[in-house]
Amino acid sequence: MMDNTQLIDQARAVLRPRKLTDECTVGEVSAALLTSDGNVYVGISISAACGIGFCAEHSAIAQMITHGETLVQRLVALSGDGKFMPPCGRCREMLYQIDRSNLNAEVILSAEKVVSLKDLLPERWQELWE
Repeated sequence: MMDNTQLIDQARAVLRPRKLTDECTVGEVSAALLTSDGNVYVGISISAACGIGFCAEHSAIAQMITHGETLVQRLVALSGDGKFMPPCGRCREMLYQIDRSNLNAEVILSAEKVVSLKDLLPERWQELWE
């Protein structure tokens, strides 16, 4: 079983901020997620001047879905300087929308603090119509 430190190390391994062109910067944020099947998927952010791009969590989620999985057990994101980052609202919603059980996913906020996605996404807009 992978522990938090190992998952953080996986995210840190792909954290490499760099400029691809004058308009596009990548790797300013990295993410690693552990699935319920025990697989790890990593991703990096892509920021383009035209507004097209995506978060590191989206990159990792896309890899996970490509491999046929949707259930996240634990995830972490790191900023370019190696600080922990909570997933943004868009990432929180995506995790919830791809699999409702992801509300139980553990989100690593620091070496000492882990919370559930449910704690970070207490009021889900879909619930208004359910």
